Parts: sequence; C-alpha cells; structure tokens
Amino acid sequence: MLQTLDDCRWLYNHLLEQRKNAWEEREESLSLYDQIYTLPKIKEERPSLKEVHSQVLQNVAVRIDLAFKAFFRRVKAGEKPGYPRFRGSGRYDSFTYPQAPSGCKLMGNLLYLSKIGKIRVVLHRPIEGTPKNCTIRRLPTGKWFVTFSCEWEPTPLPESHEEVGIDVGLHHFAVLSNGEKIDNPRFFRQEEQALAKAQRLMCKEEKGTPPRAKRRKVVARVHERIAWRRENFTHQESRWIVDRYGIIAVEDLEVNRMVHNRCLAKSISDAAWIQFTKLLAWKAGCAARRFVKVNPAYTSQTCSQCGHRQKLPLSERVYSCPCCRAELDRDQNAALNILALGRQCLGLTPLEATRL
Repeated sequence: MLQTLDDCRWLYNHLLEQRKNAWEEREESLSLYDQIYTLPKIKEERPSLKEVHSQVLQNVAVRIDLAFKAFFRRVKAGEKPGYPRFRGSGRYDSFTYPQAPSGCKLMGNLLYLSKIGKIRVVLHRPIEGTPKNCTIRRLPTGKWFVTFSCEWEPTPLPESHEEVGIDVGLHHFAVLSNGEKIDNPRFFRQEEQALAKAQRLMCKEEKGTPPRAKRRKVVARVHERIAWRRENFTHQESRWIVDRYGIIAVEDLEVNRMVHNRCLAKSISDAAWIQFTKLLAWKAGCAARRFVKVNPAYTSQTCSQCGHRQKLPLSERVYSCPCCRAELDRDQNAALNILALGRQCLGLTPLEATRL
C-alpha cells in the first residue's frame, strides 16, 4: 500500500506539472480527459504504475481536475486563490477505488484490493446500503483506514413534537432553550501540556533523522487523540438531540471570522461548533427532523419574553430585563430567541415566550 500511495503521489505531481507547463509554454488548458488519455504513455515512463489499478490512477487525475476547478472558482469569487501545490513525501495520504466493488471487495474481515492483495480489517460497523467507492487512507501516526461510500435509504425516526433552540458558547458547549446545559469538555486544553512536551522533545532532534521522525509520530498521536475524542463527543451530543427533538434551531455563526480574535481563537477551535452543526444537519436530514440555521444577530441582547433589547457585556451571565422584570441565564435567553427565529423561518406560529 505504501508503494501504491507513493506512485499516486508521483502521478499527482506529474499531472500537475503537465498542466503548469502546458499553460506557461503554450497557454493551453488541459482537461481531465486530456490527462487520462496520457496515462498509458506515463506508465511506460514509470513501470511501477502498471502495478496500480487503472481506476485508482484515473482518480488521481480527477483530484487534479477538482483542485484546478476550486482554484478558478476562488479566482472568480475574488478570494485568495491558492494555486494547487506539489505534494512532498508524507503530504499525499490516500488513494481511491471509485467504482466499488470493481477493484475492491470486502469479504468478512478481509478486504481484497486489486494489485495489492488481501488485508485483514477491523470493522467499525456493518456496511449499510450499496458500496459505491472505497478510499484507503494513511494517518500521520502510520495507521491505515478504509472508508466505503454507500448508497442507502435513511430510516426516519418516530415523529417528535418537541422543539429546541441551541446557543453554543465557551462557558458551556451548548445551552438548550429548555434550560439544559452541555458542559464544554475542552479536549485540547486537557492535552495541551502533553502536546507541548512532545513538541519540545521533537524539536531537540535534528531534522531528517530517524529520531525526529519517531518524535513526530508522538506529536501526531496526541493530535489524533484530541481529534478522536472531540469527534466522538460531537457525534454523541448531536445524536442525543436529533433523537429527542423534532424541530432544531441553531445559530448560523461565521466561525472563520470569529477565530481572528487571538484571545479566543484556540478556545473556539477547540469547541468544534462547525463540526457539531454539520453533524446535527446531516443526522436531522436522515431522521426526517426539521433543522434550521438562523441569524445570530442580537439573540443575546433581546429579551425572549417581551422583545426589549439592551447591550449586555460578556461578563454578565444573567439577562435582567428592565421592562418585564424577567431574569434568566443569558445563554438560555439566547436559545429561546434562536428557537423563535427558527419557528419563523419554518413558517410556524411564533413561539410564545414562557415566563420563568
């Protein structure tokens, strides 16, 4: 598999060089099929490519084509383009069989890969639906994973009439409109000292030496452990919410802009709001739940009982309304406003504020 991965990386760089030279020398734009037609000649130049499944090589050309399409899309949108880059050793980590079961087949706990052979696997869960493609990926820690993309029909959950608005934050990971709170686990903060120690030990080793490569794996393992714990947490919490509520309203946050605040960037990234929201949307869609994102503007400053709006500094954790005398947790107040906006977006009767 390492040889296949290295051949795919070489082909990726070669096809990228083809496109770059074609434009610089002849101002010619090569298409996906122009490059696929050159694969037989490239195999003569590099015989080891003959030991790689043909559709895997074609998928490398597809990846190059997608990279350039994304580049030109960003150019047209006026964003920072980011020209496709050549991949060095260790910077290309996966290859794909795009037409499963052609070239790949799962038989019990054995995975058959064309041109590679049989590999023993540990199944995370049984495959549901019809497999469409198979991707083999190598992590920086040296672990190998296989992912099957399947075509399947989701099973809706039993209907639920409960509704919830969710306000995410840093003090608590999330506060629900009914007052329930989900604690912020702060996985990165828990592992920060272990990560710093591993990085210091790695920096003491000379670059390019086996000891540094060994220390680098230790650093990658700490990052991997943080990512796995965070992903497991967001999966569990999103599943619990989708199973319970029929209408789910969340804030449509611009997290990429929020992390520009250097004082909060690390904590915001550690909270994984985007990952949580994406999982909620995906699971709600599969379960036939109603999921909606709302504009977060003024949700913390507006009274959920009477609609009065006032400035509220971050240090104040209780919302006290001078008009209706309501007092409640500021995050729960925001969650109630989010739910009310969500109901309006869905065309439902506006939520009547419950006096607490």
